[in-house]
Amino acid sequence: MDLLIQFGVFFALLIVGLVAGSATERRHYRRLCEQEAALRDILVFNERHLPAGLPIRRSDLVIGSAVIGEDYFKRIAAALKSIFGGRLTVYESLMDRGRREAVVRMKQQARAQGATMIFNVRFETASLSESGAGQQAAFSAEFIAYGTALVPAAATQLA
Repeated sequence: MDLLIQFGVFFALLIVGLVAGSATERRHYRRLCEQEAALRDILVFNERHLPAGLPIRRSDLVIGSAVIGEDYFKRIAAALKSIFGGRLTVYESLMDRGRREAVVRMKQQARAQGATMIFNVRFETASLSESGAGQQAAFSAEFIAYGTALVPAAATQLA
């Protein structure tokens, strides 16, 4: 009987975690969409070289960084999926949200400096984990987006 109660508590907590984690993820996606729309006017390029004749007043390094952690439901789902192999799709949304959040933060920094575009944009991703004795490491990842923000010369600046 005790084993049945333990399984019941485990599954109840699993369902609560799934609902809470999904709601948090949906809120984060909604906020990201709003921020991306507000920053749409800041152009982002991966090219290393500027177009010839582009009048630039100033250029500055801009960086956006975000750390996103897994929820326990994703950890359990990934563990079950890894038994059989294949894509770990439960982590794909985590990676997507992290990259997008880093770009939003980079664009916010560029806007604060008066920039209208960012060139030579690059991404870095690092896996972070913390584990104690006998504990499985929790997965979290740091996402960094960086590039050169360009502040246009006054004559080409849009109002």
